[in-house]
Amino acid sequence: MNELISIVMPVYNSERFLSEAIESVQRQTYKNWELILVDDASTDNSAGIIEAFSKGENRIKYILLSENRGAAYTRNRAVREAKGEYIAFLDSDDRWLPEKLERQYHFMKDNQILFSCTSYEQLDETGKPTGRIIRPPQRADYKMALWENPVGTLSAMYNAEKLGKVYGPLIRKRNDYALWLKLLKKVRYVYGLDETLAQYRLRKNSLSRNKMSLITYQWKLYREIENLPRIWAAVHVGYTMGLKIKRTCRLWLACERQQGNYRINDAG
Repeated sequence: MNELISIVMPVYNSERFLSEAIESVQRQTYKNWELILVDDASTDNSAGIIEAFSKGENRIKYILLSENRGAAYTRNRAVREAKGEYIAFLDSDDRWLPEKLERQYHFMKDNQILFSCTSYEQLDETGKPTGRIIRPPQRADYKMALWENPVGTLSAMYNAEKLGKVYGPLIRKRNDYALWLKLLKKVRYVYGLDETLAQYRLRKNSLSRNKMSLITYQWKLYREIENLPRIWAAVHVGYTMGLKIKRTCRLWLACERQQGNYRINDAG
């Protein structure tokens, strides 16, 4: 029998895209899953949407927080509630293709992999493909991951039965990246499945839009969480800034060609 996969989905004011995210889970060809939605005190109709889905689907579990705590806390809360042998992640504005769980599960089982990610497609805010596919490395260890986050959150899955439940630090941004680094201290590699199995939505008002703030959190991650020496933290932050500038220029050129309005991709 296929093992249970727990899907972690933090929710905050996501009414515009939430139904698509939940429906993409329901369409999975792999059926042994539970979806844990933690609502971070949304002020829109996210609660109503989740309640409507949960009435007809006993695999959906809904937790409503009384106050806003941030994505790191909500992910950790969902992980704490998870009962699956595997834990996967999907944000409430993204979506999966139907074979995502099945293909990734068998990739991990067949190759005895404990931590994996996949390729994913980039969409604009309306759901139209931008033409960009983000591909993971074949494998990456902790030292490689320090230079650049190799894992897209919507593509990540790990074996909680073997590794135990892993919780991210309670920082407002870069908490998912910090979680992958923490996992890579428990397992040697994250392995990439080069199949496009998920779709990442570019949103103008997302947390990742403020790049200067992200740099601040990147420094906090390297110095306070990963405890890198100041000089190495500075080198890594400088490298990250260079990547951001390069990607911004590339995205700006793509926007000019398509006459679109997208936010900059942040795979962490």
